[in-house]
Amino acid sequence: MSVDLSTTYLGLDLRSPLVASAGPIQQNLDGVRALADSGVGAIVMYSLFEEQVRHEEARQAEIELEYADSFAESLSFFPTVPSNAGGITNEYLAHLRACAKAVDIPVIGSLNGATNGGWVDTARRMEDAGAAAVECNIYMVPGDVAMTGPQVEERHLEIVKAVREAVGIPVAVKLSPFFSAPGNMISRLDEAGADGLVLFNRFLQPDIDVEKLEVVPGVWLSHQSDSRIPLTWIASLSGRLHASLAATSGVETSDDVIKYLLAGADVVMTTSALVRHGASYAQALLNGLEEWLARKELTLDQARGLLAVPSDASSSEYERNGYVAALEKAKSTYGA
Repeated sequence: MSVDLSTTYLGLDLRSPLVASAGPIQQNLDGVRALADSGVGAIVMYSLFEEQVRHEEARQAEIELEYADSFAESLSFFPTVPSNAGGITNEYLAHLRACAKAVDIPVIGSLNGATNGGWVDTARRMEDAGAAAVECNIYMVPGDVAMTGPQVEERHLEIVKAVREAVGIPVAVKLSPFFSAPGNMISRLDEAGADGLVLFNRFLQPDIDVEKLEVVPGVWLSHQSDSRIPLTWIASLSGRLHASLAATSGVETSDDVIKYLLAGADVVMTTSALVRHGASYAQALLNGLEEWLARKELTLDQARGLLAVPSDASSSEYERNGYVAALEKAKSTYGA
């Protein structure tokens, strides 16, 4: 049977459900072209960080303040205020513009931040640069013990509402699973206007060097076991939201792509597998998906959500039953 992998995400037409998530391959135009040639349906650019935007805005304000008092006796002397035109933000937007023109698939801008500042203006500029959508990567680790759970949730909602109102392109939200009630938070983001939810962001966890007595920051590629939490929530949320569902983390083989689709993901994102094996590896993942669909005599739409929590079932009871069954299996496997 002929296998059609075309699908939609954020209301965008994609040729396949595999999306290259934000990563280092996108830092140069050749890498973006290689990803497009490998068959991915869309490309999420590496993230522009809120701290970078704020730093540049502060620097520009300092420059303008420095020149504000410059005034010669001659009215013909008008000093030119230096601009920050060559800053990181403008470099990012120029690269985004070039990438959007270079490939025939959607290119999605990515903003990484934790406060309300800088999101709206930068999201508008990404739209102007040709981004097909904007992904708000809300990376917030509350270090203030006085900050409450509801305050954290409201911060997320404020960011999403502000960006949604500011741009005419779709807005996706990449968020953490560490809420007291992730399902409710995701539903509220859906109601706030998010066009897509990307589940989940991986917090980068530092290590400690016991000899040097110092904290060691690090970046580790994801492993297949990292898929368990997003897989669980996607299966629970499938068919219960207006927004698209994107799965991310733990994709290494085509089986991992298939599992996410069976759970109900609209698209499956990967970075680590492409970093490990190269941009062309996306084609191997898609070939495996095509072969599986043909062997099972399923269309992509028929496979999607096939193993999601049934719409007439209580997600909490369904998960509880699965938990109890898992413990019973563990007893028989590892018990005396």
